[in-house]
Amino acid sequence: MTKVLSAAARSLFWECRDAGLSVRESAERAGFCSAVGYGMVKAAGQTCRRGLPVRDPVAVAAMIELIRVGVSAARAASQCGLTRRMGRYWAQRLKDGSPLPVSVAMPAGTQIIWQCGGVKIDMDAPPGYRLGAKEREQIYQGKTSGWTITKIATRIGRPKSTVSRELSRNTSPDGHYQLLKAEQAAQDRARRPKQAKLASPDTALFRFVADNLEAHLSPEQITHQLILEYPDDKEMRVCPETIYQAVYVHAKGQLKLEIDKALRSGRTARKPHTTGEARRPRFKDDMASIHDRPEEVEHRDIPGHWEGDLILGSVASRSAVATIVERVFRYTMVAPLPDGHTADQTEAAIVPLFTGLPNQLRGTLTWDQGSELANHLHITAQTGVKVYFADPHSPWQRGTNENTNGLLRQYLPKGTDLSVNTDEQVASFATSLNSRPRKALGWLTPAEALAIWLGATITIGGRVMELPDNIKTLADCCDDH
Repeated sequence: MTKVLSAAARSLFWECRDAGLSVRESAERAGFCSAVGYGMVKAAGQTCRRGLPVRDPVAVAAMIELIRVGVSAARAASQCGLTRRMGRYWAQRLKDGSPLPVSVAMPAGTQIIWQCGGVKIDMDAPPGYRLGAKEREQIYQGKTSGWTITKIATRIGRPKSTVSRELSRNTSPDGHYQLLKAEQAAQDRARRPKQAKLASPDTALFRFVADNLEAHLSPEQITHQLILEYPDDKEMRVCPETIYQAVYVHAKGQLKLEIDKALRSGRTARKPHTTGEARRPRFKDDMASIHDRPEEVEHRDIPGHWEGDLILGSVASRSAVATIVERVFRYTMVAPLPDGHTADQTEAAIVPLFTGLPNQLRGTLTWDQGSELANHLHITAQTGVKVYFADPHSPWQRGTNENTNGLLRQYLPKGTDLSVNTDEQVASFATSLNSRPRKALGWLTPAEALAIWLGATITIGGRVMELPDNIKTLADCCDDH
């Protein structure tokens, strides 16, 4: 008949084992045979070797507490006046989930001195924007006491998400919140100055950013190209602001030397936006105000609505380039005006651009109140495109065109004679813009998006590309009209 061991006998057996006695000696003191003792030890996944005696239960308890909050076994043992072997022994027991002896417990009110490596932890520092050491200690106490995240967050006056992230970052595999490790990591992250991510020209990330800036991609486009080309490499990540900082702020860095003129604006210092001078209407014919445009133009879901303006060359040359941009696809058309930009010259340049388009793409054209479009009624009669005029001193009403002109200024600098560019060169500038991926198009290029809308099939990486859901298909547009 099998003898059922009492809880007291089992507890005494483990107490003797923790005191350093052998399995046989522990079993004898607990009142059962050594075979039962060996079975209990093996069932607990422990070795049958003689254990380490607990000479100072309070010191061992303090060491165990330090190990639980993230201090290494060797450092915890040294801090508590114990040997490294003792630290490794108890760290392994914690890792294995072995039961701890009742004698290993700190008296109520015992304080552990929090210190870890060279990090000085000020427990009395007032709470700030980030979690402080005192708040982490409260999180540790709450976690140890079995509190919910909501209760801990309420106690320290922080959002639940803050506590949840803190626990997910710094909880060991056995479920213990590592207080000191968390505080040390936080202080390491907060140390300044830090080396910039694009400080070294020898990294693959630096070369990728520099090469794409030289190819006239914007920082945001570079950021998403990194994700597409290196989906599994977390080291190949950089945000747009980091790229801007590398160019504008770290002006002495190698990146600044290599791509001084790579940003499309051509600036090496940030410039605040300023407003220009208001101007009066330049012609007398009745104008249709931008406020009278169809409502569908504002929503950007139906293609065929355009914005236009001139890029002017030097005053002496009188040269210019007319730019027209589609609001949905950001598709750009350009027309050189090498000999001037009078109303007749502008009309002769932009009419062929519209007559070469399908009827579905001839909707409206929004222009500023420049005298170059005085023949707007003639343009409408020849193309079927209704012309609307923005308010004076309101370039944001044609934001798509203003942005595009800023991009084209990279090829057509201010104050230069634009007539030196051939028609083929000017057309190539528009082709370059129409080949750049755009965030608003799900990182398709304007040329790809327009081709898909017109019925073409575009395949990238073996996947057939589709337009964003907010853009109506050609069939839907035909039904609406």
